[in-house]
Amino acid sequence: MTLMEDTPATAQVTTRNPVDGTVVATYPIADHAAVAAHVDRARAGAAWWRDQGYRDRRAHLLRWKSAIANGAEELADLISAETGKPHGDALLEIMLTLGHLDWAAKNAERVLKRRKVKAGLINYNQHATVGYEPYGVVGVIGPWNYPLYTPMGSISYALAAGNAVVFKPSELTPGPAVWIAERWAEAVGHDVLLALTGDGGTGTALATSAVDKIAFTGSTATAKKVMASAAQRLTPIVAECGGKDAVLVAADADLEAAADFIVFGGMGNSGQTCVGVERVYVAESVKDSLVAKVVARAERLRTDGQDAHYGPMTLPSQTDVVAQHVNDALRTGSAALGGPDSIKGRRIDPIVITDVDESSEAVQAETFGPLVVINPVANLDEAVDRANGTPYGLGAAVFTSNRRAGKAAAARLETGVVTINSVLGFAGVAALPFGGVKESGFGRIHGADGLREFSAAKSIAIQTRKAALNLLTLDRTDKDMHTVSKMIPMLHGRAKGAKH
Repeated sequence: MTLMEDTPATAQVTTRNPVDGTVVATYPIADHAAVAAHVDRARAGAAWWRDQGYRDRRAHLLRWKSAIANGAEELADLISAETGKPHGDALLEIMLTLGHLDWAAKNAERVLKRRKVKAGLINYNQHATVGYEPYGVVGVIGPWNYPLYTPMGSISYALAAGNAVVFKPSELTPGPAVWIAERWAEAVGHDVLLALTGDGGTGTALATSAVDKIAFTGSTATAKKVMASAAQRLTPIVAECGGKDAVLVAADADLEAAADFIVFGGMGNSGQTCVGVERVYVAESVKDSLVAKVVARAERLRTDGQDAHYGPMTLPSQTDVVAQHVNDALRTGSAALGGPDSIKGRRIDPIVITDVDESSEAVQAETFGPLVVINPVANLDEAVDRANGTPYGLGAAVFTSNRRAGKAAAARLETGVVTINSVLGFAGVAALPFGGVKESGFGRIHGADGLREFSAAKSIAIQTRKAALNLLTLDRTDKDMHTVSKMIPMLHGRAKGAKH
């Protein structure tokens, strides 16, 4: 069964393997009418899904999780074919995804169920509760670099919160979206999760459709367009955009560990990771040693063949961006490894450039390729200042043996997530929310905040008895108002706990 079989579209998008250019599959491009029809179907599915309640939804989600896990090898083959990443990387992506799905399914009731809150002394006669209710239908627009893990960070939590989802994947990698939606149809059904393939026009149609919320992952420029489209219906949006993540390395850091993580974070997935390592600020006294260790590890990486550590650029035009940033970095910096000759079409060998001017595109703009810039600083304070010196604020990492100094640096970094003595360590911790600040976006996925992101808070106050002071009337007595005038300074006039 294919969930696109009823789409009245004539145009098609064909996916090709970035490794050899062979055709992977062909999918229809859904137009505005097809988008509207899918949203209508999801609306009906949302009513059924909401009525299932937390426990039945948990059972359905875990059954779907099992179906995905049992087909992991097939799904990994599809991810690898459309992205060009190694099969092992695709399997890791699936494992991380299932961890989040499991957490969302098992924790939704605890996080979102209605609970009592204190009404306060004056409102002793009110029984106050707050609960979280699903929006209805959530539109998810996913990226191509992690076509399963990233969008499922929204899908899993939106479904667990009781919403139906219409998922529009990137036109470069629609296969995993259709695959997981087919597994859903087999395991659960009821039009609760629908995949909608297409191009940018399809995404625009989804953003302007009757969905109740949009979850978008992609570039900052595209996020602004999606926001403008969603604003036509005042549809709320959660946006996870680009990053220019920095690693800060103190003089007392474990340089071997730092080098390992820098290469992993900077070169893994061909550098096509929004929270990947693009900049390194290292104490000047240990800079040469760190650079040598990073280069020694990076130059061993293979970018071709069955045993490649990472594959080619999934998006062909990204090669030009990497080339532009390399050339700009070399205007002021020095190549410690590689350079323009490392760019061999869509395959790019690791590139490490040092001492690059902070105004360079390679420092200020998202590269999204296997290029790491390493610049010296006097100390962690200067490293933090430089790390904060871009429009982005997604993630960062600090390496130091001084835990207090690491925490202090983390507190000053203007990002949504910080890891200390690792990179990407948060990705597998399902309880941690993820998202950025500044031009890296807003809103959160994952964790309790991710469940609440796809829920609307509803407050209920029940009057259980008559109030001692009858203030909620236009016939207030002089006696009641005299009491109020005495209570205001008594309750709020003393600044308890205020410093003098």
